[in-house]
Amino acid sequence: MTADELVVSDLSVHYGGVRAVRSVSFTVGSGQCVGIIGANGAGKTSTLKALMGLVPRTAAEIRFGSHDLTKVRARDVVRHGIGYVPEGRHVFGGLTVEKNLLLGAYVQKWNDRTRRTLREVYELFPVLGEMRHRLAGALSGGQQQMLAVGRALMSNPRLVLLDEPSMGLSPRLIEDILAVLHRLSEAGHALLLVEQNAKLTFEATKTCVVMENGEVAMTGTSADLSRDPRVRQIYLGL
Repeated sequence: MTADELVVSDLSVHYGGVRAVRSVSFTVGSGQCVGIIGANGAGKTSTLKALMGLVPRTAAEIRFGSHDLTKVRARDVVRHGIGYVPEGRHVFGGLTVEKNLLLGAYVQKWNDRTRRTLREVYELFPVLGEMRHRLAGALSGGQQQMLAVGRALMSNPRLVLLDEPSMGLSPRLIEDILAVLHRLSEAGHALLLVEQNAKLTFEATKTCVVMENGEVAMTGTSADLSRDPRVRQIYLGL
């Protein structure tokens, strides 16, 4: 295992008597970008929430580097180098853009490193710098998505979990998000990307997991899966 490898083994999620995720296993290597695709109800979001400790779960192993995440409280997961961009953005609309970003650094001391991270987020998303004093609720959907990603980056994560970052965005803004994902990957961040948009996922990732009915149906390189006839028919409409 590498220092920043995420290992998930036999993960299951239960909501009452319903098992939403069944025995899911995968790895995300240091600096690697892995995608999870599937239809609504496939268990994608539940998988991410389970990794963050936000839903009831069982697992043989959830480990990030040397940290056993099954023993870590949800509020402390970010302290172990994991950032989370939730589905639906969930920015604080009544606070300014900059205050939203600073909330993402709550586990950090305010020092030169934190100031540098804030500058780097503004360099990654220039529009956020231009609107730093504007209320987050006044931003467009695409700008709020950038803010949600920037907020996650403020904790200096080595692994970023992203849940449906393209949801509700125009094709042009989806291209912007794809460019951001490439830049994050090139900067050395490991990424776990959950998406219904299979085309975006295949373009952004090297490896992909296909989920159906809470289980892993297929795993392979994104290039191979994008050419698989069944995947092309179901997820690409080809």
